[in-house]
Amino acid sequence: MIETFIHPSAVIDPNAQIGAGAHIGPYCIVGPDVTLGARGVLKGHVVVDGITTIGDDTVVYPFASLGSEPQDLKFGGEKSQLIIGKRNKIREHVTMNPGTIGDRMKTVVGDDCLFMVGAHVAHDCVVGNRVILANNATLAGHVVVGDHAILGGLSAVRQRVRIGNNAMIGGMSGVENDVIPFGLVMGERAYLAGLNLVGLERSGYEKAAIQSLMKAFKALFNTDDATFAERLSQIESDYSNDALVSQVTKFVREKAASPLCQPKNAA
Repeated sequence: MIETFIHPSAVIDPNAQIGAGAHIGPYCIVGPDVTLGARGVLKGHVVVDGITTIGDDTVVYPFASLGSEPQDLKFGGEKSQLIIGKRNKIREHVTMNPGTIGDRMKTVVGDDCLFMVGAHVAHDCVVGNRVILANNATLAGHVVVGDHAILGGLSAVRQRVRIGNNAMIGGMSGVENDVIPFGLVMGERAYLAGLNLVGLERSGYEKAAIQSLMKAFKALFNTDDATFAERLSQIESDYSNDALVSQVTKFVREKAASPLCQPKNAA
């Protein structure tokens, strides 16, 4: 069994809950309402504050700041939470903030994610499992990111936008609208450039399923036939038993604060 280690220079509030086998390196600061899971690692110079829970086997690198007050002028000191799952890698200078009374009162990060240097997760975000935020990718408040999504370096997502599962956001993209599951977006003002075919293949989806999704995508976005609503209804009928296409149509149907990201030539 791995022994818990706390460096003498670390400042740990006596009310903090430190899991078995945790490793807290030099000059870390851990607040009274923090829970660090079993075998969690704070490498050094990490600040964890607020009502923050970090799951088992998560590793946090130097100069990350987790759980400090949201960067929201409406924040009034409410007892909101930051909940981080298991086996995440949180690299240098990453920042994550808790929720606010204006939404769900918590920010939630799933399991097995990678947050590269300088990534930011703002208040009230929900981030799924196995998500990657590359260097300096940023999420504004209230953003929802699905499982297996990848956000390229220096990309930025506007508040209340949804990023579907397995979506790919190109580097340096400004995302102002919702991105469908399996979508690929890019551009200074991001547009829907196609499907994340590389991601689909890496995820192990069968070739026939990918081809079916490509055909449905073309019928929905790359045609002048009928209105978008009519095309959506037709695809729901034609692909009612197609699991991948159904994920897209369900996402499109869900009530949302932002419109869909569309191709440049969308009808």
